[in-house]
Amino acid sequence: MASIFGHIAASTAIGYAFFPKEVRPITLIVAGFCAFAPDLDVLAFSYGVPYSSEWGHRGWTHSVTFALILGVLSSWALQRSISWNKLTWWLVISTLTHPLLDMMTNGGRGCALWWPFWKERIFLPFRPIQVSPISIDDFFTPWGLSVLASEVIWIGMPGLLIIGLARWWQGSAPVR
Repeated sequence: MASIFGHIAASTAIGYAFFPKEVRPITLIVAGFCAFAPDLDVLAFSYGVPYSSEWGHRGWTHSVTFALILGVLSSWALQRSISWNKLTWWLVISTLTHPLLDMMTNGGRGCALWWPFWKERIFLPFRPIQVSPISIDDFFTPWGLSVLASEVIWIGMPGLLIIGLARWWQGSAPVR
């Protein structure tokens, strides 16, 4: 899995690049939550759910279905209405970045992206992100530092580039 830092960086970059009018402290917090929430499935280990189960780590919570449900419910919690507005799209996309980033890591068992229609776990063919440690203490080891460096290169730098290009594009668009 990518780290919590990488997941939150992705949702923040998406917000600033594509949904700047929706960016506020509360929406950044909720988008960040949506971006890392799929990893709450690790709690299933405490109940004896095996990793390989569709209910285990990188199973159903790492799917498009889960992204749609969590994004819509989170948007509803903020707005008290269900509508496919920009905030809803941002929260759905933020949630969906989680399995996509995990599918770019060099470890784990892949993600059940198309659950419940297809339970196969998949990776993307391009897997440059170092798989993240689960323990916070492990971030202060050479492995943890290599994970953070990998995420700066493969998540942080592209995120900043996307924000810069979006700002440039928005600034060069004709005024209406």
